Amino acid sequence: MSTVVLLHSPFLGPASLRPLADALAARGWPVLLMDLQMTVNEPPVHQRLIGAFADALEDSMVTDDIVLVGHSGAGPLLPGFADALESPVSGIVYLDSDLPTPGRAWRDTVDPSLVSEIKSRVRAGKLPRWDLWFSPDPLSSLVFDAVLREEIRDEIPEVSWEFLKEQRPAVAWLGPSGYVQLSDAYSVAADEAEQRGWPVKRMSSHHLAAATDPVTVADALTDVLSTL
Repeated sequence: MSTVVLLHSPFLGPASLRPLADALAARGWPVLLMDLQMTVNEPPVHQRLIGAFADALEDSMVTDDIVLVGHSGAGPLLPGFADALESPVSGIVYLDSDLPTPGRAWRDTVDPSLVSEIKSRVRAGKLPRWDLWFSPDPLSSLVFDAVLREEIRDEIPEVSWEFLKEQRPAVAWLGPSGYVQLSDAYSVAADEAEQRGWPVKRMSSHHLAAATDPVTVADALTDVLSTL
């Protein structure tokens, strides 16, 4: 059984995936939950993210095959993460995320009005915290458990504005891939994954369901992992 390596969004921290890690472990999956918060504060962010990930995985002493699971903003970076490893990667799974856009920056892939709105709020080269991007606050509206909500909120990093301008790693992943859709916002990405012939599981939930409904997400992810 491959070790499942969970990668949180660069705009969040590991608390956003910790309940899912526990649910997968309860099903017998070896799980490694990464913590990459400190890599996103200064440019070059992609280089720092991927380098820290590779170092952390080497330090973990995991020797089995691994499957990378990237949530949200970590999803498009999965080929770059896989390319940086010497350990064998047997598959990657996108968890409610966009698909890779090698050589393109985040700001090239989203609505220009969102880019303009976020750019107008940059201070000292840092983006506003992710929970302040939207109204209402997604943590208050989606995560009802007060303790969990504050754990997630406390980890939200101040991400460098340069991250949204940097080109994503221009590497290809030719191995097995899968997709788990949690929210309506990623239906197009899930559709594209299906068109590519990947195993896809869809949930009618929300973007932070890995934290609030980890058992159901673990079931969906297990189905995809088993297929891979």
